Amino acid sequence: VQLQASGGGLVEPGGSLRLSCPASGGVESITAAGWYRQAPGKQREVVAEITSGGNINYAESVKGRFTASRNHGLNTIYLQMEALRPDDTAVYYCNIVGFLSGEYRHLWGQGTLVTVSS
Repeated sequence: VQLQASGGGLVEPGGSLRLSCPASGGVESITAAGWYRQAPGKQREVVAEITSGGNINYAESVKGRFTASRNHGLNTIYLQMEALRPDDTAVYYCNIVGFLSGEYRHLWGQGTLVTVSS
């Protein structure tokens, strides 16, 4: 199973980016998913979690600016980021939980770097 986040890049403060994270190869079902980020010198933190019930929980720092979503048919999760700030600069990672290659487990994707700077 492969999970690869993409869509990062350099953006000015106030700008927008959309991250995508498709899962492929042996994905039977995805129960839950999430976006996380790790800024330089800091621990990885949750950005948004999509629960098994379909609820989406956001970190306080991104509420009202970021929107997480998923496309069940494409096994892809997204993170739409608006009004970006310099403190949003980090490597962003996606995570899924589900039946992957016959086993119920977590899977982390490779990250994508988001840099917010003028």
